[in-house]
Amino acid sequence: MTADPARCIPVLASLDIEETRAFYVDRLGFSSDYVETSYLIVKRDDMELHFWKTDERQFPENTSCYIRGGQVPALFEEFRRNGVPRLSAFEVRPWNMKEFYLHDPHGNLLRFGCGEW
Repeated sequence: MTADPARCIPVLASLDIEETRAFYVDRLGFSSDYVETSYLIVKRDDMELHFWKTDERQFPENTSCYIRGGQVPALFEEFRRNGVPRLSAFEVRPWNMKEFYLHDPHGNLLRFGCGEW
């Protein structure tokens, strides 16, 4: 294994970069070290998401990101306590992953899952 393995980082669409930053930082607990009028990077632990500015609602409303790992149950409880809107139930799906979903303010779907519960 290399010291700096390749990673896959989703680049999602945002209709309003500042609104996106506020949601991910204030509601989901991410930090934001880079923000400009047309691009945003948010991070939380090993999760990193990038956003680009668009005026076309079709992009965020038809995009998703899957986040998997052992931290997922704790994230669900935190998001539930914080009243994150549009938070689904946390349940075992037919493909044997325990998952929950949420949508950000512009429609991007974030799917969280773990294989052990």
